[in-house]
Amino acid sequence: MPIKTASSAGHLAAVLCALMAGPVGAETPLSAIDWLSSSVATPAGSAIGRPAPTAKRDEAPVTSGGALPQDVAVSVLDAPSPDAIGLLSPATTGLPRDLWGMGLEEEVRSAIMRDRGDHLPALQSLTMTLMLAEAVPPPDSTGKGTLLLARIDRLLAMGALDQAASLLKAAPTGDPELFRRAFDVALLTGNEDQGCDMMQATPDLAPTFPARIFCVARSGDWNAAALTLRTAQALGYVTPEEESLLSRFLDPDLYEGDALPPIPARMTPLSWRMFEAIGEPQSTLSLPLAFAHAELRDTAGWKSQIESAERLARAGVIAPNVLLGLYTERLPAASGGVWDRVDAFQRFETALRAGDPGAVAQSLPAAWAKMTEAELEVPFAILFASDLSRLPLTGQAGRIAFDLGMLSPAYETIARTRKPESPREAFLIGLATGSLSGALPPESLGRAIAPAFLRAGAAPEFAALLEQRRMGEAILLAVEKIGRGVQGNLSGVTDGLAFLRHVGLEDVARRTALELMLLERRG
Repeated sequence: MPIKTASSAGHLAAVLCALMAGPVGAETPLSAIDWLSSSVATPAGSAIGRPAPTAKRDEAPVTSGGALPQDVAVSVLDAPSPDAIGLLSPATTGLPRDLWGMGLEEEVRSAIMRDRGDHLPALQSLTMTLMLAEAVPPPDSTGKGTLLLARIDRLLAMGALDQAASLLKAAPTGDPELFRRAFDVALLTGNEDQGCDMMQATPDLAPTFPARIFCVARSGDWNAAALTLRTAQALGYVTPEEESLLSRFLDPDLYEGDALPPIPARMTPLSWRMFEAIGEPQSTLSLPLAFAHAELRDTAGWKSQIESAERLARAGVIAPNVLLGLYTERLPAASGGVWDRVDAFQRFETALRAGDPGAVAQSLPAAWAKMTEAELEVPFAILFASDLSRLPLTGQAGRIAFDLGMLSPAYETIARTRKPESPREAFLIGLATGSLSGALPPESLGRAIAPAFLRAGAAPEFAALLEQRRMGEAILLAVEKIGRGVQGNLSGVTDGLAFLRHVGLEDVARRTALELMLLERRG
């Protein structure tokens, strides 16, 4: 073990102070994100993260089935609330600042955290915008940041770590629940030293022993880290599994040839980083999406980087150019699976860069098939649709180029230059331009979409929410009805799209309708 003693006394003093304050490994409140590291103990009085008591009312709470009038809620006037924090202004989002209207805090929190099957890229983007929007807190807000935490957790569940990190940076410092999330984001994005610096700079936090040992070791004081581990073990503040992993983390050479520590049933970012540090990185493919960021770094193999980037690009939380860079980094090392996808992508991209219509026409169908297989059609369209629209492509290649154009940000411009070759294309052009006059829906899903573009309006359950200015909850309800509608009751698709158009979210409605027609996302 390396011997470095310069700052050992300071670290040990900090440990003794923590011990005097109580068991720093105390249980923390259950998070909606069940993979968070237990990096800090949460005091009983911690404000952020504890659900606020729901105001007593005579009416039943609002569910996805409808909205009922509520009693007047009481809140503290002029008290700044973390729930108002956002990164996108109303001028940017087009959403009202009074986004939650008369909704109650606990109802809004539940609506944010509910899994609603928003797998379409346009709906994922809309949900992310809602999570990042500046908004006045609900009228019964306790000012304790309940909704801020819920929004951050929704972003973490979506794998949107960069966006969550930006929101955390704008949030108040010193709260244990916010720190836990910031610390894990730092671990997963390769900024662990920054996370440890945050811990050191916030004396009010009570780090748990595993987090303290990890950070002390990262600072180079291996002696203090080892002594802290032995102290924690003697006092029963680390489990045998934690002790086994931490011991190998501090001195992997001592355990060379021994069996690996047991893989945790619930992998946390801190555990993942320590397994990586002992030379045994665990695949993130079976872990929550947020962990995929950890394998975007150069320390991971090329195949792992590609697979992680594909997962994140599919969720719309990284730029398609990240995928482009990885796909074209070098020639594929083998065949089958991801390598066939890389090969098809490279052949097409080379042909497009050369501006050779013949080579593009020959390589595009194979590349499109591979992108469709991996559900990466939208990132592919964002990268290449505009360039393809300028080439004289016909036949199968021309039809694929048109579909790509309908999935790209330039969908309306490309649609207006296209002469439809089939009733299906005429319907897609109608959706892209917002006018279905004379266009016939080609199948059942199209028949569910068409009424929303022929007569926009708000179904009764949406109207009830809008009467109470609960725009945010209404948008989340629309996302849910569309997402679940494609798996069963198609009337939800009609109602959800019609509502989005009714409140001026025309671009989202059109992109969602086009994705419903062109992508296979029916579970």
